Amino acid sequence: MSQQSMVGTHRTNIRTEDGTTRVRYHYTDVVSFDRDMVTLDTGGWETATTKLRMNQASCQFGLGYRVYQKDFDWFVTTPNGNTVEFTGNIISFNRSK
Repeated sequence: MSQQSMVGTHRTNIRTEDGTTRVRYHYTDVVSFDRDMVTLDTGGWETATTKLRMNQASCQFGLGYRVYQKDFDWFVTTPNGNTVEFTGNIISFNRSK
């Protein structure tokens, strides 16, 4: 079973530059965040591992969101408790509650 609270290391790296932290899985920054905003990007790959990396980053860095799938559609519950459909490849939201 995969680790849920820390970002996995298989084909994944984490870097911080100019106040923005990025979690890269393969060739896509699946999570980017700074002190104000979070951006999630599937890169067109709506896979279980992409979703896992996103949720691991939320847990590891205390970002307060959750990505889940229902009936083939992806959703994000944001830190303020709103649930929005993950349409397209990219979604951004405020970090604050």
